[in-house]
Amino acid sequence: MQREFMMRRSAPARLRGVVGSAALTVLAFGCSPAGGETDAATAERTAQGPGVNARVINVEVMPVVHTEFAGYIRVTGEVEAYNDVTVAAEESGRIERFLARKGQWLKAGQPIARLEAELLTAQVEEARAGAAWAKVDYERQQRLWEEDSIGTELAYLQKRYAWQIAEARLAQLAARLDHTVISAPVSGVFDEKYLDVGEMAAPGARVARIVSTARVKITAGVPERYAQSVQPGDSARVTFDIFPEHAFMGQISFVGSSVNEANRTFPVEIVLANPRGVMKPAMVANVEVQHERLLDVIVVPQQVALRSADGYKVFVATERDGGMVAKARPVVLGAASGNSVVITQGLEEGDLVVTVGQQLVDDESWIRVVNDAGSGAGTGGSR
Repeated sequence: MQREFMMRRSAPARLRGVVGSAALTVLAFGCSPAGGETDAATAERTAQGPGVNARVINVEVMPVVHTEFAGYIRVTGEVEAYNDVTVAAEESGRIERFLARKGQWLKAGQPIARLEAELLTAQVEEARAGAAWAKVDYERQQRLWEEDSIGTELAYLQKRYAWQIAEARLAQLAARLDHTVISAPVSGVFDEKYLDVGEMAAPGARVARIVSTARVKITAGVPERYAQSVQPGDSARVTFDIFPEHAFMGQISFVGSSVNEANRTFPVEIVLANPRGVMKPAMVANVEVQHERLLDVIVVPQQVALRSADGYKVFVATERDGGMVAKARPVVLGAASGNSVVITQGLEEGDLVVTVGQQLVDDESWIRVVNDAGSGAGTGGSR
């Protein structure tokens, strides 16, 4: 009886559990229309931009504009004095004295040193006397032959040629005597002295070095692939690492006609005024030679052009459903200089090229532009 009573009491409890479960099930089915509306709204928001869990990459962009492009060839050069002359003795003799001091500015033709010349001086005097006697002897024979018809024409011609030979010997010895005074062939600074007073100088022996740096020439080697691009008269810009705040503008004055077989370059020279003497011979110079100028072209930084399987591509920011995505755009590259490159095909004016973050995005990636897109306009060929 007791067991039957307990069973009758537990039945309502079980019934209440079943009813409760059914009620929860009905409640859940009753709420499903509202749940369907939430999913549709989420899908609609996703279609209008990146979803809540979508990866959005911060990038910077630059608007594409048409501009000028200047291409530069960058090479390393060396400063040379425009006039750097080693003065040598033309006669043999002992250095008697120096007529200029080391470091002195000399004008062209100014004496530097004098050789002992006693022997040559005596030879000149002897030749002068011989030439004077030969002249008198010739004039006497000339009068006899032309006025009195005395003698022969052969004797007359012998006297004339003897006089001419004597005059030539005198001129030769006088020139040698003049060469015992060693003079500056060009204007410049007496920069080095190779012999001292009392030392013997032989013909061809170095005596002094004259350097003029009022003008200098920058010599550099340009790669042979630019042989058709570089011409005399082209503009060049010269800078130095030791004083980078100074830039010197000049023109190419000389272009070599042959290529150095060792480094495959051809020589060029740029002449620059150096009034303050800041450019010293043997200084290393940074040379930029302008070899082309293009008008109305599209120029972008080189790092935005990424290599692809078919060539090169850039990423362009485009709007989509209220957001921004990166689109891969195949491009054709043109001339390049420094950090700039010309795009000949693939971009149009007004496109927004991704300049920062392009390595992180893929085609159709969601992006967020974090810079002022109007402030990054490209400029022509950079140095």
